[in-house]
Amino acid sequence: MAALPQDILDRIRSLERQVRELTGRSQMRPALDKILHGDIVIGEGGRIIAQAPNGNRIFMTGQTAEGDWAVGMAREDGTAALTVGDDVNTGGQMVRMFNRSGGVIVMDDGYADGYLGRPWVPVPLAPFMQFSNDTDVALYSGEMLTQHKVLRVNLQISGPSGTAAQVVMKIGNVQYGPTWTLSSSATTKDVNERVTLPAADFPHGSDVSVVMWASRTSGTGVCTLRVRGVWGVNTITPSEAN
Repeated sequence: MAALPQDILDRIRSLERQVRELTGRSQMRPALDKILHGDIVIGEGGRIIAQAPNGNRIFMTGQTAEGDWAVGMAREDGTAALTVGDDVNTGGQMVRMFNRSGGVIVMDDGYADGYLGRPWVPVPLAPFMQFSNDTDVALYSGEMLTQHKVLRVNLQISGPSGTAAQVVMKIGNVQYGPTWTLSSSATTKDVNERVTLPAADFPHGSDVSVVMWASRTSGTGVCTLRVRGVWGVNTITPSEAN
């Protein structure tokens, strides 16, 4: 065997040592549980999913099976707790909080951006129920801090046969919703109606007065107005958001 220069042998030994070090390091598997710099990007339908020991999904972010993009948090039993953007019916990227039975208890409005969807908020109204005026008289009134885009009105008009009456709802002295009438041939009229508030007139948080006006339109009897409730509620169609 030909004699090799000493520097070549030294180089070979150095290379062998480096190979041994690299081989040893390749067997080491440090915990990959930290991201100290940079971002993780999930795209093109990818998702991040966390599961409880029982296999139920308790966290997810990314694209759902329905094709929208969402963030979801669930309880250990798999029931939804908080979601962002999983409502495929409205496409409004709603934020929703669920009770343990699966019902939505807090959400923004899916169609009317900037408004509360739930909880539904009642408008407090102070009553003065009976009337026999032939001109409009204010029977119920209250202050509303606008939270919702729609008001749900439930009321009853009653009076003796042969006497007719009408009721209107005015907010800031402007009538919103239809004129509800009790005909002279009836003794009771029940109303359960949704009244859409124009966004330009009622931005979220606006402080306005709500007054129920009533008058007798024919006959001589005494009539009664019972306002069972006025609630702010969420929209259910895109047209109610206009």
